[in-house]
Amino acid sequence: METEDGPRGRIVAAALRLLEQDGPDAVSTRAVSAAAGVQAPTIYRLFGDKQGLLDAVAAQGFASYLASKTATQPSDDPVQDLRDGWDLHVGLGLAHPALYRLMYASSAPGSPAATAAVEVLGKHIRRIAESGRLRVPEERAVGLVRAVGEGTTLTLISTPEDQRDPHLAESAREAVIAAITTDAPALPDPGPVPAAAALRAALPDVDALSPAELGVLREWLDRITAAGR
Repeated sequence: METEDGPRGRIVAAALRLLEQDGPDAVSTRAVSAAAGVQAPTIYRLFGDKQGLLDAVAAQGFASYLASKTATQPSDDPVQDLRDGWDLHVGLGLAHPALYRLMYASSAPGSPAATAAVEVLGKHIRRIAESGRLRVPEERAVGLVRAVGEGTTLTLISTPEDQRDPHLAESAREAVIAAITTDAPALPDPGPVPAAAALRAALPDVDALSPAELGVLREWLDRITAAGR
């Protein structure tokens, strides 16, 4: 995971190395200052306290993760892109378990980095909706993917490697995809729920209606998609 240059970057990089080698308890101001070649007051000046430093490490982890996700060009199959994103997410947890726990189990809710990660997932879900293949409201789809994806990854990294179910992540992934998507429609009319979800996803591009009219239409479409499950 790359970090910025300068004292702040060296401190974050040193904290990340200690975190991944020995866990969060090893990330003390004394150990980090020694590893980064700075005085302890520099850490307090830049980060406030240990929690501030850990938050910065988590933010760097999110930034590197998002860079790897956004570097991949979307394909013509948004559902397959969701599968690929899921596999990348699980792979991050298995490769960097201590950092993953910090990012997804210890970070403050609503942090800028976490919000950015949710926005990337939301774009995946929006593309599925626009293709007419989403069977539930977008917000529910995002919540399901987050809950099951993060829970699956935390379960795997909390299980000794020789005891892990090698098919757990794939089974969980396909269960979620089956719950939120439909098969690619063979007919022009895929049914009311996917059609409503697709139209709901396209509303930001609609300029022929007033804000009040868009609000009413959005409410109607949400009711149709919600009634489908």
